Amino acid sequence: NRNLRFKIPLNFESYFKNKKIVKVGRFSKYLIIYFFKGSYCLIHLGMSGTIHIVDKKFIKKFTNSSFYNSPYLPKKHNHVEIIFDNFKIIYNDPRRFGFFQLIKNSLDLKKRFNHLGPEPFDPNFNLTYVFEFFKGKNKDIKSFLLDQKFVSGIGNIYASEILFLCKINPCKKVSVLSKKECQKIILNSKKILLKAIAKGGSSIRDFKDTSGSKGGFQNEFKVYQQEGEKCKNLGCFDLIRKKIIGNRSTFFCDSCQK
Repeated sequence: NRNLRFKIPLNFESYFKNKKIVKVGRFSKYLIIYFFKGSYCLIHLGMSGTIHIVDKKFIKKFTNSSFYNSPYLPKKHNHVEIIFDNFKIIYNDPRRFGFFQLIKNSLDLKKRFNHLGPEPFDPNFNLTYVFEFFKGKNKDIKSFLLDQKFVSGIGNIYASEILFLCKINPCKKVSVLSKKECQKIILNSKKILLKAIAKGGSSIRDFKDTSGSKGGFQNEFKVYQQEGEKCKNLGCFDLIRKKIIGNRSTFFCDSCQK
């Protein structure tokens, strides 16, 4: 089905045919396929998109069937197949919010990401940038951590965990954050994300990586989905609370996070 979030272009097959892939990278929540001679394909998985690597020798074995919790992949939701000599890649997406976008050159690729802020590991995500960005703004810090225009790639789980580690209340307005608090946000964003990457991500429901393995960071959660549980900070006897901020579930300790 060509009707994903953006319709798959008619020249999609010819664009890929016999092209040499130099590498596969990422920025924010996007995958980037780099072709020889400087063209690109951008992939976003949306809400339910999954990528499956199928070895031609084991055609019935899928590396990732996480969305269905089953070894069988419903073909009606297979929208893209990229075929190599010894394997093929299948893009499966029941809700079709994901997309494939063809990018002609590096300038167009850069323009495509102009609306996004730096990633947490980018040197530009520093104290000067954060403190200046927050000046005069009257929004809570939790909403800003999810705002991709401010910082790219932080999701809802990690925003709650970052703020708990910072001991900053998610409802706190960014205009009153001190430079010390801003520095904590920068450092702990990196710290939490590095831990999550090392654990293979967070498998709350159906997430698996392309090898079919579940992540393990959900076992490290201090606040996310811990509502009613005792705070894990030593000496604190308060319970973890849940609050909806910006239509997203937010978890925090009201005693530790000020």
